[in-house]
Amino acid sequence: MIELTAAQVAAATGGRLHADPDVTVTGAVIIDSREAGPGALFVALPGERVDGHDFAGRAVATGAALVLAGRELDGLPTVVVDDPQEALGELARYVLATVRETAADGEAPRVIGVTGSVGKTTTKDLLGQLLTPEAGEDAIIVPTGSFNNEIGLPLTVLRVTGQTRYLVAEMGADHIGNIAYLTRIAPPDVGVVLAVGVAHVGHFGSVEAIAKTKAEMVSGVVDGGTVVLNADDLRVAAMAGQAAPGTTLRTFGTIPSADVRAEDITVDATGRARFTLRVAASAASSSGTAQDGATGEQRADVALQLVGPHHVSNALAAATVALRLGVPVADVAQRLSAATARSPHRMAVTERPDGVTVIDDAYNANPDSMKAALRTLAVMAGRTRRSVAVLGEMRELGDGARAAHDEIGRLVVRLNVKQLVVVGDGAYHIHEGAMQEGSWGSESIFVPDLDAARTLLDESLEPGDVVLVKSSLGSGLWELGDHLSMALTAKDNNK
Repeated sequence: MIELTAAQVAAATGGRLHADPDVTVTGAVIIDSREAGPGALFVALPGERVDGHDFAGRAVATGAALVLAGRELDGLPTVVVDDPQEALGELARYVLATVRETAADGEAPRVIGVTGSVGKTTTKDLLGQLLTPEAGEDAIIVPTGSFNNEIGLPLTVLRVTGQTRYLVAEMGADHIGNIAYLTRIAPPDVGVVLAVGVAHVGHFGSVEAIAKTKAEMVSGVVDGGTVVLNADDLRVAAMAGQAAPGTTLRTFGTIPSADVRAEDITVDATGRARFTLRVAASAASSSGTAQDGATGEQRADVALQLVGPHHVSNALAAATVALRLGVPVADVAQRLSAATARSPHRMAVTERPDGVTVIDDAYNANPDSMKAALRTLAVMAGRTRRSVAVLGEMRELGDGARAAHDEIGRLVVRLNVKQLVVVGDGAYHIHEGAMQEGSWGSESIFVPDLDAARTLLDESLEPGDVVLVKSSLGSGLWELGDHLSMALTAKDNNK
């Protein structure tokens, strides 16, 4: 973060100063006292299990220069605010605005905001790999994991300095107004909307409400900014009508009218997709690739390293942004082909020494991503290997949860997945749907918890099996994904 005095922090947050006004924050902004270092600013957030105020003393003792807190803390240099979380957002907004306003012409950081029901984190990671060669490692900020909420996004924004060229900001939502709030903190120069699905529909109440929230990205871009929309998603494509005058629109997808599109998509036995990237003349940054003389359209071949054909859409979204920011088509194609998964538990493939292939996609789940992962499992297993789907609960689906889980169970049968293991009561209706769809017996097994699933899989997996582990993060199957990725089967370990 840029250096700020305690007085500046108080002014930015509307706080009351209980510290020397000249105390200077020279380090990182943190919410975990264990990360405190010299010059840090510790934000004391109250939580469900622990209260950050209880750890402020430890943060200061290990180097923090200042505390942003909701109450006075005896003997500690503090800025007191009514709501530390809201103040965190205000501080981030102030820092980014200050850096933008004081930058030389053409040197202000460019913010790329990414939202959507699926694909945000992968697209964010791809953008990092497409843009880092342009900016350099020290001039681009790409959050690790999913720092996409009212806490994570401000912490990401607060990493901005005068040297920052690009800030890639993932923006998530579980209520109407969330994206609008995040774009007020970090107004995007380029705003991307990937898809509208049913993730968090239990909070929103309807898919229409989800679409309304995602459209807040379109309204949140800076004057004269760029909006990037998924032409294959009708709800997303319709958001073009909400763009302000002067906004540049770019579309991506597989339909012929998309500015940046994929054609001739193929998927190999490893689940990786190849396609021809075709870029309209208006969306291309420069020449240097094969070009249609009549239309000026450019094209290049892409061979993704990411597992799952659904990543083609994420790749197109990232490509559209990079092209808009000046990266040539040939470089975009080359970098997409070299890009790798950067966040854990997202279609992470492990080839175990015993011949078992583990696909760990247990970071998150909703019906759309679950279907995509299951189809990838079917492709990777093919006709010669046994496919095993280990599935847990998809959370925050509201009244439609039972039907959504039932539908996934039926899809498992239709895809001819050989073995289904359903983990936990919240996912039971996956098992029920599978049993109703086909004359299944032992092909679908319900187990109550992770321990039971671990024992079953350690005893039953055989060389050649392809295993998918998929659930919402709160279901905890990521622990099972870690176990299966690192371990041989119990039978092999006991030999």
